[in-house]
Amino acid sequence: MLSSRARYATRAMLDLSLRFDEGPILIGDISERQNIPLKYLQQILVSLKLAGFLQSRKGPGGGYTLARPPKEITLGEVVRAMDGPIAPISCVSVTNYAECGCPHPDKCSLRAKFKEVRDAMADVLDNTSFAEIAEKQRNADESGADLFDYVI
Repeated sequence: MLSSRARYATRAMLDLSLRFDEGPILIGDISERQNIPLKYLQQILVSLKLAGFLQSRKGPGGGYTLARPPKEITLGEVVRAMDGPIAPISCVSVTNYAECGCPHPDKCSLRAKFKEVRDAMADVLDNTSFAEIAEKQRNADESGADLFDYVI
């Protein structure tokens, strides 16, 4: 499950992706549109900036912009920057592997299944750009259709 930090970060990135050609966006506007507490959003945007996803400008006409075009930023990159590895258990992590205590890790059917979960999640997250998500959001906004957020 994604942390609230990762969920808010992806929402902020979507907001900035939708407005990529508009120049710097004020943090207060993102906070209001995305219903993210301002103080928490400030921390998240600093983290996103340090991770190389955002640029900022101070003063009049300042705000935040994406450091790269939305088509070059994947959902997987942002989720990992906020939450770390996406593997459900440490023994299937590509970037943060650690033994899980299983007595026979090379024969563990749970490990094999959790690896499938990791691979499926990575495939979706790493092959979804913020440009794609922004386009789906624009289409939904124009058609008046509801986007559903399912929690499993």
